[in-house]
Amino acid sequence: MPKKMTCELKPATRFTLTTIVDNYSDILLLDEWENRFVKRFPRVGKDGERTLPLLAEHGLSFLLEVEGEETKHTIMMDFGLSNIAVMHNIRAMGIDPGAVETFLISHGHHDHIGSIREVLGFMPQPRDVVVHPHAFLEERLHLFSDGRTAPIPSLKREMIDSRFPVVEITAPHVLANGYVATITEIPRVTDFEKGVPTAYYKKGDMFYKDDILDDQGVVVNIKGKGLVIVTGCGHSGIINTILHAREITGVREVFAVIGGFHLSGVFYEPIVERTIEEMEKFSPSLIAPTHCTGWKTQVAFSRAFPGAFVLNAVGTKIVLE
Repeated sequence: MPKKMTCELKPATRFTLTTIVDNYSDILLLDEWENRFVKRFPRVGKDGERTLPLLAEHGLSFLLEVEGEETKHTIMMDFGLSNIAVMHNIRAMGIDPGAVETFLISHGHHDHIGSIREVLGFMPQPRDVVVHPHAFLEERLHLFSDGRTAPIPSLKREMIDSRFPVVEITAPHVLANGYVATITEIPRVTDFEKGVPTAYYKKGDMFYKDDILDDQGVVVNIKGKGLVIVTGCGHSGIINTILHAREITGVREVFAVIGGFHLSGVFYEPIVERTIEEMEKFSPSLIAPTHCTGWKTQVAFSRAFPGAFVLNAVGTKIVLE
């Protein structure tokens, strides 16, 4: 049976993304002076006491809330790097895990699955865990040109509590009662987004190129505004991801792009200028690069999109409507 590659999304009236974990923390960031879409985690709570500090790490975890037709749905995407930061921040921010309807794993790398045991164990009831089957690839590693290797710790099936149904997908999949779709198995159609050149996996004594096929994000269609595209690491390329989101939804307008762009370091910085040129064609109202985007790339995007760029941080809440 051929894969269904289109998803007719219900138009949402509001989409809220809360960053549970990201690489950056700054309690001095202020919301109302920066961007109309952004709310920062308050330094002082309603009781007048200082709020608990939030933990940052090289990992990613988002809480996604979508509203429409008097309904609200909540998805948790990814689990950070360590088994500490996500649960600490959930408690500090007062997030109710019981509201989560679905868990989504963007891909199986260690900086997106670190707290999966702790989070699922904290849940009052089991929920679906949506994942691409390649997230369970064994022996993922970096293979360098001189023959050196470095392991990439990755998702194992036993990390997922047996009470939780695992939903394996290889094509766009609708969530949240039709308001959210996954961006899955993203075609690499641009001529400059080549993925991770050192990514391989091993079977027996053989090495195979790892195209990180499990890389996926989500897309929401905000009524009258256009698409909100959220990535984990964007290993397939952020432009490829946007193009695929437009193709599977049939919606051309791009309202916001949030998530990892994976443009940090010597392999990727040479394509930053080209990525910005292509991003300019979409004219998004908000761009919030996170996690693996890289400091130099963040600066380049902030200069190229001064009215749309948002410096993301742990605890940041982006509200789009």
